[in-house]
This record gives sequence, C-alpha cells and structure tokens, in this order.
Amino acid sequence: MRIAVLDNDRSQADLICQVLTSAGHVCQSFDSGKDLLGQLRKDSIDMLILDWQVADMNGTEVLRRAKEKLPSTTPMMFLTSSSAEDDIVAGIGAGADDYMVKPLRRGELVARVQALLRRAYPAQNGAEQLQFGPYIFETRPGRLLMDGNVIEVTHKEFYLALLFFRNIGRPLSRAYIHEAVWIRETAVPSRTMDTHVSRVRNKLQLRPENGFRLVPVYSYGYRLEKLGT
Repeated sequence: MRIAVLDNDRSQADLICQVLTSAGHVCQSFDSGKDLLGQLRKDSIDMLILDWQVADMNGTEVLRRAKEKLPSTTPMMFLTSSSAEDDIVAGIGAGADDYMVKPLRRGELVARVQALLRRAYPAQNGAEQLQFGPYIFETRPGRLLMDGNVIEVTHKEFYLALLFFRNIGRPLSRAYIHEAVWIRETAVPSRTMDTHVSRVRNKLQLRPENGFRLVPVYSYGYRLEKLGT
C-alpha cells in the first residue's frame, strides 16, 4: 500500500519508511505539512502517518486538511513523542484512527499499520497477491507473473512496476517515483530511472497489443495507461 509519513525529524521519517518498505509497502516521507498537502493534490495515498507537531503547522490541522483531499476510508495514525492523555484524546478526537507513542517499536508499528489497512481495505484482507489483467504481483516474496509465467525482475523493478500499476492513468512525477522506489538514495541519476523504466516496459511487454502503454510525461515523469479493448 502507498503510505505517506510526516515527521519533523527526517531521519525518523526515513526509519519509519524503511520499516514499512520492508513490510512490503511503498512509502514516501515528508518533513513539512505544506509539502505533504501539496503532494496530495497530485497523488493519492492509502494511509497517512504523522507527528503531532511539525514545523509549519500542528498535526490536527494537517489531519483536517488531508481528510479534505482523501477518501473518508483512508486510515490516519499519529506517531509522536507525546504520551500525554490529553494529546492522545485530542488526536483521536480530531479523526485519527490510531495513536502510537515513540520511541519507534518496529514490530508494533507494522502490526498497527497492517490492522488499520485490513480494516480500511477489506477486499485485500490477507491478500499477498495483487492482480492487474494478466499480471500478478506476489508482494511477500516479490515475485511477478504474466499469464502464469514468472518474469525475472530485480527488487527495484518489481516495486517500480507495482507503483505504476497502482496508479494506472495517473502521471507520476520523477520526484515521487524516486521517493517511492529509491527511498533513501539521495543521488539517483536521471538515466538510472529511465533505464529501470525501460526494463520494466520491456520485461512486462507493456505494449498496446497487450493492453497497456508506459509513456513519458514531458518534463514531469511517467504514466501507465490501460488501453481500451
């Protein structure tokens, strides 16, 4: 699932994303509420994890404004240092689905996130397979099949392909792809991303005759299109 993390401490946000990525999710971190809300105008997410207080606005304000942009079923959780009962009550009262107190405990974080996602998306409850036409993504082993045949892909190619299929028809910026797939790798040459996209296109045979087309979006990024029958 696509999870956005908002935390003042960039290293803490990256750690949270590392834990969630290891659990099979696509994670993007932010250190300002403005940047997060700006991204939500362009891309949707499946879950939001946020700190109680960030530099440019408080958590309840971020929560309120995020709810205006996202489906009502999108789970939202506070992960913060404040263990005060008043803050916990205020966070839940503002509409958060859960409240977890730092320091981060990896196993507990994954368990709470999985529980919220199961509740919000019952159709995928317990599912380790995601199917898009002839393509099946087995997220736990990171295996990809087309028409029942295994496609040999690298870890990054698998998650890059899954990112495109989860966002069919939506243009994805290079910055968003970088955050979702390369995560903590700060310097990724443009040609590296282009090479990975080309490999995904070729290995998955994303051609019009197979019903899909992976195209560049000028000066922005890429978009996977599902063509009409």
